[in-house]
Amino acid sequence: MQRPGKGKTPRRPLPKKATNTDKDPVGVYCRIRPLGAEDEECCIEVISSSTIQLHAPDGLKANRNGEYKETQYSFKKVFGINTTQMELFEDVAKPLVEDLIHCKNGLLFTYGVTGSGKTFTMTGSPGEGGLLPRSLDMLFNSIGPFQAKRFVFKPDDKNGLEIQSQVDALLERQKRDSQQSVPKTPSARQRADPEFADMISSDQACKCEGVDEDCCYTVFVSYVEIYNNYIYDLLEDAPFDPIRPKWLGGGTPVRTNEFVPPQSKILREDQNHNMYVAGCTEVEVKSTEEAFEVFWKGQKKRRIANTELNRESSRSHSVFTVKLAQAPLDADGDHILQDKNQVNVSQLCLVDLAGSERTSRTRAEGNRLREAGNINQSLMTLRTCIEVLRENQMCGTNRMVPYRDSKITHLFKNYFDGEGKVRMIVCVNPKADDYEETMLVMRFAEMTQEVEVARPVDRPIYGLAPGRRHRNQAFKEELSRRLEERGGPSNADDPVLLNQLMESLPTLPPCELVDPADDQTLPRLIEVLERRQRIRQMMTQEFTKTANTLRSVLQQFDSQLSAKETFLHDQRSKLGEKDKLIANQRTEIERLEKKSKTLEYKVDILQRTTDMYEQDKRSLRQELETREQRLQRELSERRRMEQRMQGMVTDTKLKWEKECERRVNAKQLEMQNKLWVKDEKLKQLKAIVTESSSGVCPTDRPEKPERPSRERDRNVAQKRSASPSPLPGNVFKTRGGGQAVQFTDIETLKQQCPTASGRKRRSGSAEGPVHIEDVENRAPVASTSSSYQKRRKP
Repeated sequence: MQRPGKGKTPRRPLPKKATNTDKDPVGVYCRIRPLGAEDEECCIEVISSSTIQLHAPDGLKANRNGEYKETQYSFKKVFGINTTQMELFEDVAKPLVEDLIHCKNGLLFTYGVTGSGKTFTMTGSPGEGGLLPRSLDMLFNSIGPFQAKRFVFKPDDKNGLEIQSQVDALLERQKRDSQQSVPKTPSARQRADPEFADMISSDQACKCEGVDEDCCYTVFVSYVEIYNNYIYDLLEDAPFDPIRPKWLGGGTPVRTNEFVPPQSKILREDQNHNMYVAGCTEVEVKSTEEAFEVFWKGQKKRRIANTELNRESSRSHSVFTVKLAQAPLDADGDHILQDKNQVNVSQLCLVDLAGSERTSRTRAEGNRLREAGNINQSLMTLRTCIEVLRENQMCGTNRMVPYRDSKITHLFKNYFDGEGKVRMIVCVNPKADDYEETMLVMRFAEMTQEVEVARPVDRPIYGLAPGRRHRNQAFKEELSRRLEERGGPSNADDPVLLNQLMESLPTLPPCELVDPADDQTLPRLIEVLERRQRIRQMMTQEFTKTANTLRSVLQQFDSQLSAKETFLHDQRSKLGEKDKLIANQRTEIERLEKKSKTLEYKVDILQRTTDMYEQDKRSLRQELETREQRLQRELSERRRMEQRMQGMVTDTKLKWEKECERRVNAKQLEMQNKLWVKDEKLKQLKAIVTESSSGVCPTDRPEKPERPSRERDRNVAQKRSASPSPLPGNVFKTRGGGQAVQFTDIETLKQQCPTASGRKRRSGSAEGPVHIEDVENRAPVASTSSSYQKRRKP
């Protein structure tokens, strides 16, 4: 077996994904930040809710001789300077969170030049929470009552999750709590950091409708940054090295507790061919406050620096991933199904891209210059991937998309291949100094809108009856209520209540057996035990009766719930159809608006090409006349051909009619001959019967009549055709050219023996008369004579 050469590792075959023809364009939104000062020159003007106009500043027009013109760019929606964070979240991030809960992936990233407000849009500030905190708040408000306990879901370090039993999860929690050296997962009861405690007010909290209550949910978060094209985990606790020496002045090494710099991570591909960061820390969170604390822990480690354009400029791309795992409950609605294949994992990636910048404006040097070069290179790779995708989709080419040229594109290549929805927010600073960079951003955004991403396929629905959790909860509440009404324990697991139940039974009498012949203690003990047994049986019967009543009530509730669920399903389906209709109409309106603007741009070109079209029109008219003449000739030729073919069909039809008539005549003649033979045999049989009955000698039998020849038949047929035929039949031509008669009557021959009847009269025996019914023959084809019927005279 020949080994592959160096550098030529054989590629694994990609999985066959389900063909999905439904595609959605990448949703691109534009947000304009306010100017820093009122006297600054603005280069952007909002035309409508989906269009902005970019015009060059006055100084640039003077320097370039006015070659820059005003240009317009269209987006899915434009958010002006007065847009609040809540309005932006409602239109952009809220649909992605709803898709996350319904097992669909999503990617949301901010793009723009440095200082355009990307980090503020993603993170926000106290009192004005950004997209990330609002998405987490909506997620936990929706799945809060249905979350599983900690460590029930456990990462398998291969971008997947495993399900542990309740016992294993409890042991895991006790083990983590006992390890003091290991930092604990932040608790929701701890006091939140004041920097993000008041980001979202209570009146702005939102919730997703339609959450599957028959599932248990768990949220894992991770936070990484891509710095100089290397991936670093922002949630990783940097361990200290007690052995590593720290060199002081004088060349004397001193061993101190020094933190080891973080190690970069690598990208790997899981069994579903999705990219993930290997070895990345995934923290399980149970509330919005915990998720905020984890995010802020990583945010403080993110690399930022002061430049000429931004006081806190991001020097890396940050990726905050929210992974939602959900698994269905069992048929009883108590526990999670212990089946890894039933676990659905969806994730939402919130990406804050570093801003592109020009070193001539930032005056970066040293590390800042190297960081700016890597940032611009990664953003250029992103533009190249978008361009290749757009070219492959619009031109039908099959160019390879260079995802691997950058870590940021390699990490999210699955989203552009159809693993989820993709949304981009273009942040713009309207000041005149950023005009050239803004123009490049606008061109990239306009190109990105033309890229279509395959719509994610809905996950399969479990084959279990819905409403399991609700029925189980209702059963427990009803059982507790019934027990409380009877004065019994509401919780059977409580030992105090069990003791009270035991005390309610008749007490056992004091008994002490000292004599085997004691006949008083044992009967009293037996009597008390029998009373306790009767009370126990009564309680059992009452419990059984209550359980049956409760079961009937639950069945009634179940039927009512099923009817209501059916009604709700119908209403939701109608609402979904209307929503789809509205969305399609909005999309059509946006498309028509964009098309109208495009047509306005093409008016000048169409006016210049009018003469050329007129000339083409004349040439086409001449060609049309020529083709019409040719068509007329072809039509006339076709008519002649049709007439010729019609004549041939007529001749062929007559020929076949004659042939059919000839064959029918031949068949009729053949049948006529057969009938004549049968008639001759019948005559002979009649003669034999007549002779035997009259005592005539067989030697005196008349001679056999001759068979009529064809010439005689032909003469008879001619005579009959000339005069009305006395026979009950039809006359037709024979094969030899003569004529024959076709009969339709019935011929019957009956013979009665006189001697037998006379013998009967003489002897008086019980024998009846002898009848000879020789033949009963129908002649459907042909016959030469009428029916014969002869009887012997007495």
